[in-house]
Amino acid sequence: MSKNESRPSRRAALLGDRPGSYAIARHVRMSPTKVRRVVDVVRGMDVNEALAVLRFAPQAASEPVYKVVASAAANAENTESLRLDDLFISQAFVDEGVTLRRIRPRAKGSASRINKRGAHITVVVEPKGTKGA
Repeated sequence: MSKNESRPSRRAALLGDRPGSYAIARHVRMSPTKVRRVVDVVRGMDVNEALAVLRFAPQAASEPVYKVVASAAANAENTESLRLDDLFISQAFVDEGVTLRRIRPRAKGSASRINKRGAHITVVVEPKGTKGA
């Protein structure tokens, strides 16, 4: 029974009135700190350049980040009719997702906790002309 006015839509929060698109990968089973290392490299790059960098990056987190960037670019092409060559990554951030808690047996009947962390990856792409907006 929530009203639409109570909280802005995700598009309004990320882009406002500017042209562009976004993509979100939720529940990625990697530590957010490891994914942030990769996201920090491509933030602000052109989409084609970022995809080339991510394709050959040695980190394991580059694969899900590549998929999110490619999805955001495809969303911009298909829904907003924007050209892929004009797009750049205006925002990219990683939030902490759910943590799976596991137990490892230790000496004398005790146990220690293993945290298997997850992440949510968000990428926003915009045309180059709207960088100052």
